[in-house]
Amino acid sequence: MFVSIRAKVLTDETGVYTEIPALLAVTGVLEPLIDYFLHRSHDRSLEWMRKVTRSVRLFLEYIQLNPAERDPHHLFQNFAKRLYTGTFNRETGIDATGLCWPARSPHDAARIIIHLSDFFDWLGEVRPEAATVNPRYVGSTFDRQTDEAAYQYRRSKAFLGHMWASNASARATGYRLRYRSVPKVARGEPPAFPEHHFEALLFKGFRNGDRYDYRGILITLLLHGAGFRESEPFHLYVQDVFPDPQNPRQARVLIHHPQYGTAPADWCDERGRARKSNRAEYLAQRFGLVPRTDLMDRRHAGWKGGMHDGPYYKQAYWFVPEYGEWFLELWNCYLKQLAHFDRDHPFAFVNLRRAPYGAMYTLTQYNKAHAAACRRIGLQVGKVLGTTPHGHRHAYGQRLKRAGIEKPMIRRFMHHASVESQEVYTQASFGEARKALEQAAHRLEGDRTTPVSSLGPFD
Repeated sequence: MFVSIRAKVLTDETGVYTEIPALLAVTGVLEPLIDYFLHRSHDRSLEWMRKVTRSVRLFLEYIQLNPAERDPHHLFQNFAKRLYTGTFNRETGIDATGLCWPARSPHDAARIIIHLSDFFDWLGEVRPEAATVNPRYVGSTFDRQTDEAAYQYRRSKAFLGHMWASNASARATGYRLRYRSVPKVARGEPPAFPEHHFEALLFKGFRNGDRYDYRGILITLLLHGAGFRESEPFHLYVQDVFPDPQNPRQARVLIHHPQYGTAPADWCDERGRARKSNRAEYLAQRFGLVPRTDLMDRRHAGWKGGMHDGPYYKQAYWFVPEYGEWFLELWNCYLKQLAHFDRDHPFAFVNLRRAPYGAMYTLTQYNKAHAAACRRIGLQVGKVLGTTPHGHRHAYGQRLKRAGIEKPMIRRFMHHASVESQEVYTQASFGEARKALEQAAHRLEGDRTTPVSSLGPFD
């Protein structure tokens, strides 16, 4: 009944459109959701919009199957319960509703509820034309249902609490669960790429016969040697890499913000003067493109934000320094390959051996190449093993911690907005935790007059 689609939205007569996710029903596109995304397009990512779209679709599917439920409190509470319990009959294993929802984790269910709560809060503020408030409002069936849900949500909000199912009882749900908060779980072993396999990954994994994949090696060096997130190298332009003036053997890499970053210095006006503009304007005027953060196809690459070094760029802080030297040497090898291809874009990493040649290299392609490289050197691929691309950022953070780098400097090197953000990357491993306990036990034993090891279990 509902389909997630990609919509091009025109908001004025200029012909400039915004591409965002949308929800299509039998009566047309859900306009309240379009309005919400346009309102938040300046500070929210496409991935966030996709998640909100999913949450709204789930809610609309639920109310379509429960048209007789007129009590808004029961409607919202029961929807929340079904997120946690699923919609299958526990005894028969059959779902007569056709929703076929599995029981979701507390974290996933909580995120869905938060997405809907924020959406309904916004609707209640900016769309007073909800059907129960303004009967003359004419919209599609699902537009009216969404507005009415927002209106009813505002009426019931004081009773619902932050988590809609907070008052659900075991008798009501049939499950002995508490919904007041998501269970706290200690993080497991940090999923860092194993350091002792890194060189083999570069020079054996990213090699097929006598041919090196310089592109894959360079991206992996940016992740492992400079701690970038896996999507960030896909915003790199050729002009963003040059020898470091302080160490000409090492590469200086500046990955600019995809929209606000400074346009390349070689972009000139009709008089030959360098244009002072940002990368969004550069892409639009020179290539007819939008930043990759705004593309909704395979070429999309995210940008999480964090702290920037200069006027909207992130500098590579190589650790260890040799990685920066390797990068510059391999970059020059890669540029020789790149010179054989025409590009209709400025991005550095392109398709080299398959059509469309010279097109933007994608995250999906890199993930497949990285997985194949891991398998070539005998590594199993898995997030918990640290052998996915994100494991390199964890390895970078762990390396900085082991070297005794202070937290404020780690924050800078990893481009975090706050010191606390690095904790997920620098947490102690199980091995480090055991070693800390063993060292503490030795210190404690030295303070005792009778060694612990000399005592019997019942002495």
